[in-house]
Amino acid sequence: MHDTLEKLRVNLRQLYFGSSAGSRLWRYALLIFDIVTIGYFIVSAMIDPNRIHHELDYTIAAILTFDYIARLIAAPRPWRYMGSFTSIADIIVIVSLIAPAFFENFGFLRVVRMLRLMRSYHLLKELRDTSKWFRRNEEVFQSAVNLVVFIFVVTALVFVVEHDRNENINNYLDALYFTVTTLTTTGFGDITMTDSAGRLMTVAIMIFGVGLFLRLVQTIFRPAKVQFPCPDCGLARHDPDAVHCKHCGRVLNIPTDGEWA
Repeated sequence: MHDTLEKLRVNLRQLYFGSSAGSRLWRYALLIFDIVTIGYFIVSAMIDPNRIHHELDYTIAAILTFDYIARLIAAPRPWRYMGSFTSIADIIVIVSLIAPAFFENFGFLRVVRMLRLMRSYHLLKELRDTSKWFRRNEEVFQSAVNLVVFIFVVTALVFVVEHDRNENINNYLDALYFTVTTLTTTGFGDITMTDSAGRLMTVAIMIFGVGLFLRLVQTIFRPAKVQFPCPDCGLARHDPDAVHCKHCGRVLNIPTDGEWA
């Protein structure tokens, strides 16, 4: 039994962490599955948060469970992996998918699945390891993912707190609309918080969210830079093709792969 488990662990480690063509193909298949499920959770939460039929949910839950168990076996330190935020998020998502089979189907369960967005950071890691073009533009992608995760997680929080309290927030799309108008300081006023918890949450979004939102948007749209601290003045960000430091004029020798897109 021990030998069988050890052999299984070795095979799974090769599959999840190996460098062979088969391992890379497997991980790309997982990346596609992650993207598809994330998209499904977002769209289904917007369009129909109280759907009665759950066959697809149960199928996804089964696949996620097998993947989770496989990752747990392959992990060098299983207990440490179980305590990671990504692992806990996956467990919550799996529970939210199968909960309607045993309890009443609450709409917010479908919104909790937005935690699947945390898998986006796993996608970034895989792309960083396999794509030079991605590594050159990693900061933009990282900021874009952070922005999407932040918006949809805050939206999920707004929906969970307010969908039974606020008559103007009837579905996930209403919560998304309120979140974006608040973060952009547009504030049309057609959806407002009417209870103390909602108003307190709105204050928190405005205080902590607006600054983060603007910072992430700025990072996405500003020109690409590279991290290369100047030995003299310490300026850390420069144009990819910079020859001199813009701050002190020091000649720079920024490593490149021979081309910049």
